[in-house]
Amino acid sequence: MSGQLPTRPAISANLGQFLMARWQDILAGNGTLLVDGGTGSELRRRGMALDAAAWSGLASLTHYELLRTIHADYIAAGADVVTTNTFATTRFVLAATGHDAEFATINARAVAAAREAREARGREVAIAGSISCLPPRFDVHAYPHERAESAAYFELAETLAEAGVDCLALEMMQETRHAPLACEAARRTGLPFWIGVSCRSGAGGALVGFDFPLVPLTTCLDALLPFGPAAVAVMHTPIATIEPALHTIRARWAGIMGAYPEIGDGDPATPLSVSPIDFATDAETWRAAGARILGGCCGTTPDHVRALAARYGGNGIGPTSFGT
Repeated sequence: MSGQLPTRPAISANLGQFLMARWQDILAGNGTLLVDGGTGSELRRRGMALDAAAWSGLASLTHYELLRTIHADYIAAGADVVTTNTFATTRFVLAATGHDAEFATINARAVAAAREAREARGREVAIAGSISCLPPRFDVHAYPHERAESAAYFELAETLAEAGVDCLALEMMQETRHAPLACEAARRTGLPFWIGVSCRSGAGGALVGFDFPLVPLTTCLDALLPFGPAAVAVMHTPIATIEPALHTIRARWAGIMGAYPEIGDGDPATPLSVSPIDFATDAETWRAAGARILGGCCGTTPDHVRALAARYGGNGIGPTSFGT
C-alpha cells in the first residue's frame, strides 16, 4: 500500500558515504549538484491548505499522492537530490497540531513519498531528510525546554535515518540557540549533512538571520561550522542576498557551498515573482561566487529546477551514478 511504514532499505547501504565522496568530486570537477525546489509552497500552489501550526508538515497524512507527485515532478525536471517534507515534523511542532502521537507515521510516510517517487522515475537520486528549528505555531516563545528540544531533533534525525534518507539537510539555520541543537542531532546520526543558513540584509546592509535580525550571519556561521557539515548552503534567502551571503561563507568555509533561494509562498493567486529563465540566469552569479549545489526554496517550482538543469545539469549525480 502506498505510504506504508517502510523498513530501512537494503540497497546502497553506504549511499551516504558515496554521496559525500561525490560532493567532493563535483567540487573538484567544477560540476553542479541540483536539488529540488519548494515543497510546502508547491503543495499550496496545487491546492493544499497549509496548517497554521505546522506549515506543510501534515501533507504525508492528508495529501500523500500529491506529495509523491511533487517529488516525482522535481526528479523529472532534473533534480539530483529531493528533500523530504519533514521541515515541520519534529514532535513538538506536531504536538501543536494534536498529531504528535502520529510522529512516526507522518515522518515515515514523508520519506516513503520521496522514495516511491524516485523508484517511479527510475533515477537513483539522493533523498535528503529535512530538519529545521521551526517553533510550534511559528512562535519563538513556544519552544520546549532545551533538553526536550534537543531530544526532539535527534528523534527526527534518527527516524529519518532509519526510514532510509541518504543525507540530512538542516534548513533555515539562522541563530545560535536552537540551530546548534539541530546540528548536533544530525552529526550524531553519522550521516552526511549540509547546513542551510537563511539570512537577509539588515540595518546598514549587514547580513542577519532571516527571522532573527539581531543575529549577524557571521555569528551564526561561527557557531555552526564547527559541527563539520559536508556542505553549507544559503537557502530561503532573497535572491539579492545570495551572492553576498556566499562571499561571507567563503571567508569562513573552504568546502562545498550551495544556494537555493526563496521567491514567494506559493499563493496560487499570485504570479511567479521570478521566471524560471531569470532564475537560472541569476544562478550564474551564485556559481561565480562558488556555489556548486543549486536549487530553489519556497515559491520555486519544477519549472525553475528544469531551467537550472537545462543550463547546469549533467555534471552532478545524474540518473545512474548511485547504486553502481
